[in-house]
Amino acid sequence: ENDFAKYFGTKNAVAVSSGTAALFLSLLALGVKRDDEIIVPSHTAFPTIEAIFHTGAKPVFVDINEDSYTINPELIGDLITDKTVGIIPVHIYGHPCDMDTIVKIANENKLFVLEDSCQAHGAEYNGKKVGSIGEAGCFSFYPSKNMTVGGDGGMIVTNNDDAARRLRMLRNHG
Repeated sequence: ENDFAKYFGTKNAVAVSSGTAALFLSLLALGVKRDDEIIVPSHTAFPTIEAIFHTGAKPVFVDINEDSYTINPELIGDLITDKTVGIIPVHIYGHPCDMDTIVKIANENKLFVLEDSCQAHGAEYNGKKVGSIGEAGCFSFYPSKNMTVGGDGGMIVTNNDDAARRLRMLRNHG
């Protein structure tokens, strides 16, 4: 955990059993509740959506950029409602999302940004490692990923000490 946090330039890293668990536990630690809405790209692996379903929240799908296959931030604003609590940009195939625009939209609307970096270990956006830009970043070590542990595993990085404390508690059955 210490080495992972150091590599990503974050204060905390919390190891978990999978990338799916990283996403789900992060949503819980960020306070997601039943009927909340979370904006996600229409092109992602199912575990991104599965984690939202497990909290009782609702995914709100936005189209992607044709060049990068990542979330199109120009379309996010029209989808924000009074139930929207966060955005999950997915850095897919190692392609970073347009994080400056996404973070700006999130800040203007008091939303969290939870980065799904499960397919982008080591990718950078404007000199920062993806996963270290939003409130938290999630990683998967599943055997088909670009970084594996010889089985399944996951990691969450965050600069939010309170979220890290909650994550450590949640990974141990609360």
